[in-house]
Amino acid sequence: MEYLYNRRLFREEHEQFRTTVRRFFVQFVEPNIDRWIEHGSIDPELWVQAGKLGILCTDIPEAYGGAGGDFLHRVVLVQEMGYSPAGACISSAIVGDFLAADILHHASEAQKRDILPKMATGALRVCFGMTEPDSGSDPASMRTTAVRDGDHYVINGAKTYISNSLSAGLILVACKTAPELGNRGITLFFVEPDRPGFRRGRKLKKMGMNACETGELFFDDVRVPASSMYGPENGGFKMMMASLNQDRLIWPLLGHASAQRAFDETVAFVQNRRAFGQRVMDFQNTQFRLAEMKTDLAVGKSFLDDCLRAWTETGHLDPDLCAMAKLWLPEMEGRVIDRCVQLHGGAGYMDEYPVSRLYTAARLHRIFAGTDEIMRMVVGRTIR
Repeated sequence: MEYLYNRRLFREEHEQFRTTVRRFFVQFVEPNIDRWIEHGSIDPELWVQAGKLGILCTDIPEAYGGAGGDFLHRVVLVQEMGYSPAGACISSAIVGDFLAADILHHASEAQKRDILPKMATGALRVCFGMTEPDSGSDPASMRTTAVRDGDHYVINGAKTYISNSLSAGLILVACKTAPELGNRGITLFFVEPDRPGFRRGRKLKKMGMNACETGELFFDDVRVPASSMYGPENGGFKMMMASLNQDRLIWPLLGHASAQRAFDETVAFVQNRRAFGQRVMDFQNTQFRLAEMKTDLAVGKSFLDDCLRAWTETGHLDPDLCAMAKLWLPEMEGRVIDRCVQLHGGAGYMDEYPVSRLYTAARLHRIFAGTDEIMRMVVGRTIR
C-alpha cells in the first residue's frame, strides 16, 4: 500500500475516511462478493450501510444530506475501491453515486432537496441513460427524443449498457429535444421508473464485474412534467462535458489502485510458489517483470499526484492532464495486470484468485467514460 497514494496530498480527515472505507470493503463487500456475482446483483442493504458510514455523497454539503467533504474524499473512496479486489468488481455500481456532484451543480433547488438526501442514505440509486444501441461515444447520433406537449415532454427511445439499470429508483436520461442542432440539442430529464411507457430490458451478461447489473432501458411515449428537466433545455451536452474532467481522472485513479493490488498479490504469490526446485520469485525473468511493473506503477502514481496537486492548488482539474491520465493509466493497468496473471500461471486464470477478477474488471476501464480512441483525439487536438 505504500505506493498507492501520496500522504502529503491528504489531510488527517482524509486518512480517517480512508480507514472507514477500507474497513467497509473488508467487512461488508469482500465476504459477500461471491454471492453477489452468482446472483448478478448487489444487496440493497449495502448502500444503506454505506450511507450510515458516510461513504455515499462524500463531497455533497451537509445541507443536502451529504458528508460535507471535498473531491479528495472521493479520491480516497476510489483508491480504496480499486485496491480491494471485491471493490474493483463493483466499481461500475458506484457510478450512480458519482452523479451526486453533478446534481449538486446543475439541478434545481427542489430537485437537489428531493434527490440528494435520499442518495446520501442509500435509499435512492440513480442511473444515467446516455449510451444507445447505435451510439456510444458520439452523443450527436443519439436517437432518443423528448417532444414538448403542453406542460409535459414525451420521451421515446432506448438506452443500453446502463449501470444500475435494474435497481435504480430514478433514471437521468439524455434526449434530443432539437435533433437538428446535433450535440447542442440534447436535454436531460429525470424519469421515475413507475411512469407508464417505461420498462427495463434485459440484464446483460458481461465479461467481468458480474456483481454489477448492466442492462437496457426503453421509453415508449413516456410523459414527464417539464419540471423533470435537469438543467436548461438543449443544455445537456454542455453539462455532460462539464463533468468529464472528474470522470477522466476517477477511472485512472481506480485503475492504478487495482494494478497496485494485482502487483502486491503477485509478489506474495511468486514468493511462495515453487518451480524446478526454487521459488518463482528467484527466476530472473520474474524479477525483470516485477521491476517493469513496479516502475510502471511508480510513474503512474507520479502522474496522478501531479493531476491531484494541480487540483489542490487551483481548484480545477486540468483537461489535458485528465485526458492523458484517462489514456495512459488504464492502458498501464491492463499491461500490469496481464503480466500478473501470467506470473500466476494457471492459477491466474482461476476466478478464486484476485488477479483474475482484477483482470476482467480492468478491461472496462479503457472503454468506460471515454474510450482510448476518444482520449487520443482529445489529446491530439491540443497539439498545435
